[in-house]
Amino acid sequence: MPTEFNFFQHWYPLSPVEDLDPERPTPVTLLGMRLVIWKPRNYQNYRVFLDQCPHRLAPLSEGRVDDKTGNLMCSYHGWQFDQQGTCTIIPQAENPEIVEKNKDNFCVISLPVKEENDLLWVWPDIKNSELAAKTPLPLSPQIDASKGFVWTSIVRDLEYDWQTLIENVADPSHVPFAHHGVQGNRDKAKPIPMNIIQSTIDLIEVSLPRDLPTTITFQPPCRLEYAISLGANEKKLGLIAYCVPVSPGKSRIVGQFSRNFAKKLHYLTPRWWDHINNRNVILDGDMILLNQQEYLLQQKQEKERWKIAYKLPTSADRLVIEFRTWFDKYCQGKLPWDQVGIKDTQSKINDNKLVMLDRYQQHTRHCSSCRTALKNFQRLQIGLLAYFIVVVSGVAILPDSLRLSVGLPLIITAILGIGISAWLKFSLIPKFYFIDYIHAEK
Repeated sequence: MPTEFNFFQHWYPLSPVEDLDPERPTPVTLLGMRLVIWKPRNYQNYRVFLDQCPHRLAPLSEGRVDDKTGNLMCSYHGWQFDQQGTCTIIPQAENPEIVEKNKDNFCVISLPVKEENDLLWVWPDIKNSELAAKTPLPLSPQIDASKGFVWTSIVRDLEYDWQTLIENVADPSHVPFAHHGVQGNRDKAKPIPMNIIQSTIDLIEVSLPRDLPTTITFQPPCRLEYAISLGANEKKLGLIAYCVPVSPGKSRIVGQFSRNFAKKLHYLTPRWWDHINNRNVILDGDMILLNQQEYLLQQKQEKERWKIAYKLPTSADRLVIEFRTWFDKYCQGKLPWDQVGIKDTQSKINDNKLVMLDRYQQHTRHCSSCRTALKNFQRLQIGLLAYFIVVVSGVAILPDSLRLSVGLPLIITAILGIGISAWLKFSLIPKFYFIDYIHAEK
């Protein structure tokens, strides 16, 4: 049995496939490696390359998918690469044969990719694609339409480290307090007994024998899943959190939320509505707490171990203890930033809530549903304002005989429109950008 965990020899989900734009390259960072996701024209699947052109190391994520060839073009000098990463065009080449003779030397590094369970997966170990083909994806059994499940997904970048994210998701006892009124109720909080079913380098499994029997599964490095049984009628609820290490002090969560009941409600609820009113609110509730917790733990660990820095006396803390013990035993308590030439820098407390809770940068720009909804609402808001101006101007020049019969209904609709426009501008649209989260007011 291996005694050291290799973060690079595992599959990671980068994004829900539905959130990717097939018309333009998408930058993403995994384990400190800057990557670019793109889709060749007339090719079914996305590709993932290292985000650097071999010519002068310009970012390919700033490039474009060429209209004629369907290949990825670097915007710096126009070099092009096909779906395998092979250089196909060098516009500056005096002799076209230079491309063919040097195709191995001029290629872009392409990573193994798969699309499964509506997610785009990548294997970050550049030198071991053979192992990638043999390694199964860390899929959830609850993302399975054949078993009656429906699900929705979300992606968001977070202002704290991967280990802090894992620890937080593995801690159900924080929910009634950090998410009071959103997902829990502090007045109903109670002890949470936990039983460790198994704990190995590849899997930690915990059961919660309570009113709603729950199993929590941590499949390193990224899948942390809750399987909740709702009574004896075989209703099941799932929370699948894929926790992606981005860089020191940064992580990404790719979440999937499944159930095998209330399917009509699932299909009637817009994805963006669930994001702005539920999922992002929950993530907002954790952000400030975890950013500062991470900083303080790092400060204390300069002098003492987490076992001393933390006070973990209850059964509800058992999975946190188990994860921290796993992290120490198999990872030496650190992520492999040194393997990609990155220093594991000290976290800092960020008191700027506009940055910490910036939903647009962390989520909206990544999410196709929220991007589209935001654009439509902004257009609607401007359209309603324009309608008000046109109606008021038009009614002003109507003959007196028509102002009551025609003008009054128009004015009423214009006033309603301006009210809706104000609601869009000051209430709905801000939810795609920033909503302050104040725990004392919850």
